[in-house]
Amino acid sequence: MQIQGQIVDILNKRIFSGEITVENGKISSIIEKEHNIRDYILPGFIDAHIHIESSMLVPSEFAKIAVLHGTVATISDPHEIANVLGKDGVYYMIENGKKVPLKFHFGAPSCVPATFFETAGAVIDSEEIKELMSHPDIYYLAEMMNYPGVLFDDEEVLKKIAWAKHFNKPIDGHAPGLRGEPIKKYISAGISTDHECFSYDEAAEKLSLGMKVIIREGSAAKNFDALIDLLPENYENMMFCSDDKHPDDLILGHINQLCARAIAKGFDVFKVLQVACVNPVKHYKMDVGLLQENDAADFIVVENLTDFKVKQTYINGELVSENGKSFVQQVDFEKPNNFNTSAKVLSDFEVKSSAKTIRVIEALEGQLITNEIHCAPKIVDGNLVSDVENDVLKMAVVNRYSNAEPAIAFIKNFGLKKGAIASSVAHDCHNIVVVGTSDEEILNAVNLLIENTGGICAVNGNEKKSLALPVAGIMSDQNGWEAGRLYQEIDAMAKALGSSLKAPFMTLSFMALLVIPDLKLSDKGLFSGKQFAFTDLVVE
Repeated sequence: MQIQGQIVDILNKRIFSGEITVENGKISSIIEKEHNIRDYILPGFIDAHIHIESSMLVPSEFAKIAVLHGTVATISDPHEIANVLGKDGVYYMIENGKKVPLKFHFGAPSCVPATFFETAGAVIDSEEIKELMSHPDIYYLAEMMNYPGVLFDDEEVLKKIAWAKHFNKPIDGHAPGLRGEPIKKYISAGISTDHECFSYDEAAEKLSLGMKVIIREGSAAKNFDALIDLLPENYENMMFCSDDKHPDDLILGHINQLCARAIAKGFDVFKVLQVACVNPVKHYKMDVGLLQENDAADFIVVENLTDFKVKQTYINGELVSENGKSFVQQVDFEKPNNFNTSAKVLSDFEVKSSAKTIRVIEALEGQLITNEIHCAPKIVDGNLVSDVENDVLKMAVVNRYSNAEPAIAFIKNFGLKKGAIASSVAHDCHNIVVVGTSDEEILNAVNLLIENTGGICAVNGNEKKSLALPVAGIMSDQNGWEAGRLYQEIDAMAKALGSSLKAPFMTLSFMALLVIPDLKLSDKGLFSGKQFAFTDLVVE
């Protein structure tokens, strides 16, 4: 195969009119050649940190959509399915991903569960990390969320890190807000990246200490604007990622969108493309070509270097998408799950109290962090209930692995005026999380998900919309476009019920993530991330 265009040589910072010859999936030659074709040929885009499960699609379905946007590979942390199914879930993702051309590079989840303050479906200990790290299809030790374990020399945490070093594989970080001496110790343990920076100064400090900073722009957490001005001076040590991207957002775009936004700020195109295409390949030793002779023929054709509209995507010399049409084939896949809780009753969500003041989770737009605020509760017949008028709504997390009493808290900024929304995509253990305007609506939403053995839903009286997620309770068995369509309908219903959040379900999914402060709710109770301990709902 031969293809002509304006060849973007990122490594040598030049663009020239040329021709590429591909033989047996590799680039056999690149020559300068005059022609009239103005399209640009460049290496494919790479998402440097993503949980495929958060797209609610299995890898083979994710690939169908991602290639449309010029994505040829990912650095994927199968942490979500591992919390449900353990290492078997990791192997499931690897095997499903191998059935399609997109180059998934999976890591070994380092924190399953992230904490023992919640109920997970599985545990991955240091011996299982050893097994995973020895596997040729495992490329790195995935995000070390247990940064207190690193700082306080937890024996099991240090064993996991030691196995990554033994197999000479990188170690990903996860240390939101960590600064000063603590971040120095964290980095000295061998941890080389962080995708959790939410301020310019934090990212600048981590870069100055030798860490690679991954700029995240997902469906809920959006740090691009805060961090992008670091790129011109630090482009050799930065990457782009989604972290968590819901199916409707994936349909619209991927890493190509971040490149376009960076170029719109006037940044040098070679620096931007090094961040998007080159740095992940080098850091993670990825099996991905960089548009050099003898490389794998992984490249894309775009109309221009401003909006990066993708005309063609090639992986190993195979045309996998063209002009908005994906050629990634449908593959059959199994639907393993771990969902073992029975339908709930109304009394499960009642909180008898005469409290004067309660702790409330304050959700923040575009952030995974939350605040702790104190509010006067609304009490009806001795039961703490949602205060719709003041937007202090009842929230619950329901153990989906066994029958247990739900944990109850209150949350602000979801904005619902009626109904309830619920999800079994709830980082990191993927229990059921729900927010609603009444106990009845909360009950109906929870029981709908139990009936579906996982999913997301919005309910309002007799009106119900749901997307079933029967693969581990977190991924759909539908094709990506159908899952995206259903998700859009449910998202629209949540907003029609009053939510002002841009991505209410993505935000909801992080309200049980205890390792990101400050106040969160696990199935075992209300949790203070600052104190790293359970705290009372009632303020004494």
